Amino acid sequence: MLASMGTGLGAVGLASVLADESAAAPAADPLALKAPHFAPRAKRIIHLYMNGGPSQVDTFDHKPALATHKGQRPSITKDLKTENGTGGMMPSPFRFDRRGESGLPISELYQETGRFADDMCVINGMYTDIPNHEPSMFMMNSGHVQAVRPSYGSWLLYGLGTESQNLPGYVVLCPGLPVNGAANWSNRFLPGVYQGTHMNLPTNFNPKQVIPHLANKQLSNTSQRRQLDLIQQMNKQHASRRGGESLLEARIASLEMAFRMQTAAPEAFAWQSETETVKSEYYGTDGKMSDFGMNCLLARRMVERGVRVVQIYYGNSQPWDTHSNNDGALRQLCGKTDRPIAALLGDLKRTGLLDETIVLWGGEFGRTPASQGNNGRDHNHWGFSVWLAGGGIKGGMTYGATDEFGFRAVENRTHPHDLHATMLHLMGIDHERLTHRYAGRDFRLTDVSGNVIHDIIA
Repeated sequence: MLASMGTGLGAVGLASVLADESAAAPAADPLALKAPHFAPRAKRIIHLYMNGGPSQVDTFDHKPALATHKGQRPSITKDLKTENGTGGMMPSPFRFDRRGESGLPISELYQETGRFADDMCVINGMYTDIPNHEPSMFMMNSGHVQAVRPSYGSWLLYGLGTESQNLPGYVVLCPGLPVNGAANWSNRFLPGVYQGTHMNLPTNFNPKQVIPHLANKQLSNTSQRRQLDLIQQMNKQHASRRGGESLLEARIASLEMAFRMQTAAPEAFAWQSETETVKSEYYGTDGKMSDFGMNCLLARRMVERGVRVVQIYYGNSQPWDTHSNNDGALRQLCGKTDRPIAALLGDLKRTGLLDETIVLWGGEFGRTPASQGNNGRDHNHWGFSVWLAGGGIKGGMTYGATDEFGFRAVENRTHPHDLHATMLHLMGIDHERLTHRYAGRDFRLTDVSGNVIHDIIA
């Protein structure tokens, strides 16, 4: 009976029904709202993940010195090991303009996004530990280079709960899967209800197909409710005898959520209800709706309905991994992301949601200012850029800097632990106090480091 219920009610069970059996027992209602440590500036996060690693010197970190030293190999680079061998310095072919009243330098590739320069804080001094996709993806998501820690989205649900009772609190939108797959949004040793829920929009953008098998075609809602009540009664009796077990508690919560989602999810994904004007704003420069544009629109609809964390991965595998033809690839990639990002920021700003929503853009690392192969750029973990907007962020500014070529972070160097500490702080959480005891020790998202970047907080 339980198996048939899970099949009919669909895939919120994807995340939490298959929970980690080793997790410690959660509270009676693990997703209930919890009090923050102090007054938050933000309530939710939308993470625009350019998986593969976007080139900072072609987007948000202007380096005129690259043109002066074109083809050269300055001594500053000799100790900076990258994944592959690189050649001489390769200047960006893209024009940078000073945008907004703040004069923030932004590439022509992000012409529309640049309209929101005064809302954006560009962190140009990011760095991470390893120049490979898999460990760097884990680091940006969980604060560790191996698949052994919970994702930051799971930590946020664990610490704050969720406002939404009818949709998952942590949603991942991606056509296909990025490198590492579902391990990027895993709960690991946290209770299973805190894992992210992956949703893959079908190519026809049919909202009824986002979550397969969500509706039970054999039973009416009344019959399902009666069946579920019986199953939940047995589950709760079993749980009381077991003294609280994470897997069982997660199963109980997920079945209830799945039942409620039969009504809530189709409405949340009903993008056709948007006006033609709004929908067209999310089109790419080719005048068509892309996966990324649709996911940006859906992200806005989900945060409007109380979803705590929405991650949008650009696409399957690592599409921003421009080892060759960097210029041509960026024209296409930015062409599909520029207008949707601007539309998302504009929508959030018009409705007042930007004030309480952190928007984060970036990848797992950046790319070298030196050339690789056929006009490509190699991985660069020594220095790269991300930007944030909304949710208490001080807009119209850059923080940190790379060297004159954009290779190494040299000023106000920012590690993912610092970024995570700052994001938690904006959400009202002290990153040193948000801990979970597992295997005899207390763990936290920022491990034993991380500093809140107060300079970028408004």
